[in-house]
Amino acid sequence: MSNRYRAQDLKQFAADLFASTGLARERADVMAETFLQADLMGFTTHGLHRVASNLKWLESGASRLQGEPNVLSDRGNCFNWDADFLPGPWVVNQAIDQALERIGEQGVVTATIRRSQHIACLAAYLPKIVERNCVGILTCSTPAEETVSPQGCKTPLFSANPIAFCAPAGDYPLLFDISMSVTAGGYVARAEREGKKLPEQYLKDRDGNLSDDPAAFTNGGSILPVGGADHGYKGAALSAMLEVLSMGLGGYGRADSVAGDDEANSVFLQIIDPKAFGSEQKFLRQTAALTHLWESCEPEDGGSVRVPGKRAWNLRSDQLENGVSLYPTITADLQALAQNYGKAFPHPVS
Repeated sequence: MSNRYRAQDLKQFAADLFASTGLARERADVMAETFLQADLMGFTTHGLHRVASNLKWLESGASRLQGEPNVLSDRGNCFNWDADFLPGPWVVNQAIDQALERIGEQGVVTATIRRSQHIACLAAYLPKIVERNCVGILTCSTPAEETVSPQGCKTPLFSANPIAFCAPAGDYPLLFDISMSVTAGGYVARAEREGKKLPEQYLKDRDGNLSDDPAAFTNGGSILPVGGADHGYKGAALSAMLEVLSMGLGGYGRADSVAGDDEANSVFLQIIDPKAFGSEQKFLRQTAALTHLWESCEPEDGGSVRVPGKRAWNLRSDQLENGVSLYPTITADLQALAQNYGKAFPHPVS
């Protein structure tokens, strides 16, 4: 069994690393909390795994240490910001906090952010929305990234275009974070690092041949859209929709000179207060019924019923109480950062 670490200790360690770059302590704490939330719920490719890349961006100036987002438009129930490469986890949290401040009056608040440095795991932003008994929708796209090929094409066009959703539903929320690519780039990179093949042929090589070898992607290939080789037109359509919501409404994306943007994101965020539409209890009655009916479905032979959000929420509760079990390569990477930056890595609790 792998070592477990106190959640607060991991957050403090990551925050100390970020603050060492000159980032304000309050912003460093917000970033560390965001990465921690991802690992708490099991989204290990975009949690504390991303500390190293964010440190490099802060140190190189690719992420701005100071400043506020530029307000491009604001109608109260919707606003658009230009982050101008502020740290993604910090600026997205600022937008969510702003939306939650307005939600009581507006009922529904929608926001877009352009040129935000990479925002990492979308699910990590959802707990604070659920804890306010609100529905949340969050998606992002990467204007400088072309990694996912449309159905029937060899040419990569889309970025991974994840979407995350949450809704309170009784004992645990409905909650998910999924990419519009059949697998996330983080899993491809992890498989390549570990010398493994992917579980299925999720990739195309540069000639359009299907492959399960991560090298097919890194050597000029692409990732298939959701739906895979047979039904990828569905994933491609959803990818286009999400790029319209994030890049189109934000006003910055495929039509612009974005080569220098690297992993910076265009973001779409919407928070909905069920009380704006009627009784909160009636809303929860419906969402709880849905999860209960889903749980009562008869599983296939040898299978199990998986309701989105149950595993992640239970894992989060367990790891907050009993310590966080990190993916092995993440532990090794954080220990290397501790040595390089002269910071003490947390002691395990078990």
